[in-house]
Order: sequence, then structure tokens, then C-alpha cells
Amino acid sequence: MPHIPLPEHLPGITGLLEYSQTTAQPIRELTQILLRGDNTLSQGERELIASIVSHQNECKFCTSAHTAAADILLGNTQTCEMVKHNLADAPVSPKMKALLQIAKMVQVSGKAVSPQAIEEAKNQGASDAEIHDTVLIAALFCLYNRYVDGMASVTPPVESGFYQQLGERIVHHGYNRLPQGYDHLKK
Repeated sequence: MPHIPLPEHLPGITGLLEYSQTTAQPIRELTQILLRGDNTLSQGERELIASIVSHQNECKFCTSAHTAAADILLGNTQTCEMVKHNLADAPVSPKMKALLQIAKMVQVSGKAVSPQAIEEAKNQGASDAEIHDTVLIAALFCLYNRYVDGMASVTPPVESGFYQQLGERIVHHGYNRLPQGYDHLKK
């Protein structure tokens, strides 16, 4: 049960963002820029970063939401699962493995990011901008994971089908608030 009254029809971060649209606006804008803006990392790769950090933080809502989005964008359900559970054998490029390793370090602590990890990412072809964006996305999702779990927001069960619908909404509408709001999601 959430620690404060939240819209019952909006689980996870969506309910929190509706609760405070003033703070939601910059959160949504930054997320839209980082995960959907122009970037040399694909949208699917950026969703992998969000997913692996959320998984490491044990945030079930964010892990499920961003896994669903990554699966849709990547066109399969295996890649994200392997990234979360067996990065070394995951079917992603060596550059992406190095960046995801950095994201995992950020999840532990910003100070855990080692010069060796940065050098490895560069050796695998990562640009300074890609390293920057990986660290920022990872740090941002640490904030989101703590926001969702710290407010005890509602987390639907994975098997409910909710996350597939949310993944579709994320892929097709990004992180901006829907122009019509979310009342249509009430049951």
C-alpha cells in the first residue's frame, strides 16, 4: 500500500508523477531526452541500461516496465533477460557489454565506476557521449527506483499483462504525459 494516497489506476511511477505534476515535468523531460532523444545508442540499448539498473536495485515495477519496452524495441524477449542475468553471454555488442558493466557499477555507487571500466568501454568503441549518457541514465534510474519503492507505489504482478501494455505505451508515446491524461485507464 502506498505511503500517501495515489491514483489507484496508475501503478508505479506514473501515479507518483500524476500526484505531483510540477516535479513530474522535469523528470519526464529529462527521461524523454535521455531515452528517446537523438543518440548513437539505440532506444533499445538505452532501455537495457534502465532495465539492468532497475533489476540490480530490485525495483520490480521499473524492471518489468523497462524490460517490456526493451523487448519490444529489440524484437525479442531473450536479450534483456540475458543482460540482467548473464551479461557475459548476452547477445549484445562488446561495446554495449562494457557500457552495461559501467551502468552496474553506477548502481552500486558512482565511485564504483573504475578508470579500467571506462578504458574498456573506450577500447570497445564507446564515445565520451555514450559513456556520459550511460552513467546519467544509470544514475537517473537509481533515483526512479528509489522513488517508486520509497513511496511503496503499487506494483502489479508481472503475469498481469500490465507491463506489456505499459511497454507499448512507452515505445509509442515516450515518457511524455499523454495529452489526454490517464483517466481512460480507470477500470
